[in-house]
Amino acid sequence: MAVHAPIVTLTMNPALDVSSTADRVVPEHKLRCGPSRFDPGGGGVNVSRAIRNLGGSSIAVYPLGGPTGQAYRGFIEEAGLVARVITIGGNTRESFTVDELSTGEQYRFVLQGPMMREPEWRACLSVVADELPVGGFLVASGSLPPGVPDGFYALLAEISADHDVRLVVDASGPALAAALEAGVFLIKPSRDELAELVGAEGELDESAMVDAARSLVTAGRSEVVALTLGARGAILVTSDEVLRLPTPRVEVASAVGAGDAFLGALVLRLAQGRTLPEAFRTAVAAGSATAMLPATELCRASDVARLEADLAVA
Repeated sequence: MAVHAPIVTLTMNPALDVSSTADRVVPEHKLRCGPSRFDPGGGGVNVSRAIRNLGGSSIAVYPLGGPTGQAYRGFIEEAGLVARVITIGGNTRESFTVDELSTGEQYRFVLQGPMMREPEWRACLSVVADELPVGGFLVASGSLPPGVPDGFYALLAEISADHDVRLVVDASGPALAAALEAGVFLIKPSRDELAELVGAEGELDESAMVDAARSLVTAGRSEVVALTLGARGAILVTSDEVLRLPTPRVEVASAVGAGDAFLGALVLRLAQGRTLPEAFRTAVAAGSATAMLPATELCRASDVARLEADLAVA
């Protein structure tokens, strides 16, 4: 694998992703499903999977517990990820995605994570501290399970600031707000999450989104704000530039993991020393390359390269 600055991902609420198909989703009846696919999921782990698919490497840190955790561990080994696992008492959650064949609609069921005791989440902090990617990137992605305080990502921000680590946070709600109070390198909020962060009411148009993102940057809360807007493309805002790219035209098979692939590609390219515009282009290509694939499969390097070339021409 190519040499680049170190990358560590943290997934506090991993999920075993199960995906299948059904002709129709209707109440009360037994729904006969097609073949099932199993993947180790959760924001940070998906980021690590995307990084590996693009030829990079990372260390994935996450807690596991119970029978589901045992199964999850096996799928991680199959995926070839380097992992640091914290054993917990609760059972690792699952998520379930069903594609309805008759309509093309997708149904996603995400279970709540296990209750995590203070010694367990503090053990996660300790492992991250041991694996701290000095001079590189720490990607904290996904929800916090019950029992983990809203200020958890803010603690990571403090640790990162003291050790030349660029912290990337992909979260929402109070956990994201607390991290921003401490200051981070990059966030990837949705349009609604961005509106909530800046106290805006109603749906933001593109100009308002840029202004809102710039306000976070100017306040020193995040150096970079990346917004993925589905079919409307993506926007990236820093203190001195605003980058916009359209979404490549692809036939969408599943939106699962597209945002994680976007983030993994962006961080990998930055870790490789690429410019922000170059990294942004790869990120948009990776998100679309993931949307082309069924279920919980993540981007393929060949698809990313082709879409990236199309974006460069555009």
